[in-house]
Amino acid sequence: MGIVSVSELKPGLKVASAVHTPLGGMLMPKGKVLLPRDLDVLQAFLIEQVEIEGMKSREVSQAKVAKEGKHTASTAASPAVSLVKEVSHSPSDKFQLEYDRMLNILKSSFQSVLASNIPVFDLRSQLEVLISMLKNYNILTFTPKNMNEYDYMFHNGILTALTSYCLAQWHGLPQRDWVQVALAGLLHDIGNAKVDPKILYSPMNLNTEEIEEVRLHTTYGYQMLRNITALNEGVRLAALQHHEKIDGSGYPLHLTGDKIHVYAKIVAVADIFHAMTLKKRYRKAQSPYLVLEELQSEAFGELDPAIVQTFVSKVTEFHHGTMVRLNTNEIGEIIFTDRNYPTRPMVSVKDKIINLAQHHNLYIEEILK
Repeated sequence: MGIVSVSELKPGLKVASAVHTPLGGMLMPKGKVLLPRDLDVLQAFLIEQVEIEGMKSREVSQAKVAKEGKHTASTAASPAVSLVKEVSHSPSDKFQLEYDRMLNILKSSFQSVLASNIPVFDLRSQLEVLISMLKNYNILTFTPKNMNEYDYMFHNGILTALTSYCLAQWHGLPQRDWVQVALAGLLHDIGNAKVDPKILYSPMNLNTEEIEEVRLHTTYGYQMLRNITALNEGVRLAALQHHEKIDGSGYPLHLTGDKIHVYAKIVAVADIFHAMTLKKRYRKAQSPYLVLEELQSEAFGELDPAIVQTFVSKVTEFHHGTMVRLNTNEIGEIIFTDRNYPTRPMVSVKDKIINLAQHHNLYIEEILK
């Protein structure tokens, strides 16, 4: 392995040690295979050198010659060729790679926001890459790989962004709003960057004063986004209002339904769903079908009922033939979904058919891939 100038890097090379931003945030993990877009990311974050596996520092000149197409560079190019083949993964694997890149950029943004501007262009560009691959994203079944327990907030932001994009379409918002709604989901918790980490990551129950400090993240977020011209007002208001409730019981301004921006209403539904279905340090991930039922119950007074209804209807629409595990640990297959009871389909288990709408003590614990 050797230290290689970023200007000399080629797609297919493997990072030998984690790459960090100037402020200490991890940009790329050890072992990451570089793709073309990674080279742009490294340059955007002003990274000058990277430690590369399978190359010696003296091979840098050979890599440079390879760019000029000279035969003498063949030995330096051969590791890259083999590694390019290595990353010829399935569409779902490629989606995961782009997801991981989004994770690194978002983490770095949170870590640097207090000292510099939010890199909106980088965030939007990578978000658009993920959106272009949305056919590989299933809201009910997608689970981030290798999820670090302290990275929950960033995973929640990305998943909320993708789900908000889908929900904006389903709810009938104009196409010009879709990416902005996704950005609202991505940045809705940016204000947490200003909250004391000891409080934010505390394993103990918070006292009243600490709860109030955490709630300030909505105001902090609005202030951070207020002067960014690349974001529309809906994105800023989503950061401020995503904890408001239709009945006025939310925070920070106790707004009622007609005063809450539609972006905030969409982000709230997506945020709550992923907050409950992602694994956290202090609890396991909850069943997506149970969470959908809880969202339906919260639609009366807290969440926008029309948005919740659209969300539940759409995410349960195409799951016939899906294998699931019930809370009894029985494995079955969804064979029919009554649209009046979208979270309670009929499931074929061995030689019997169970109608979950008639057995409220049973529910889908896990969707199997």
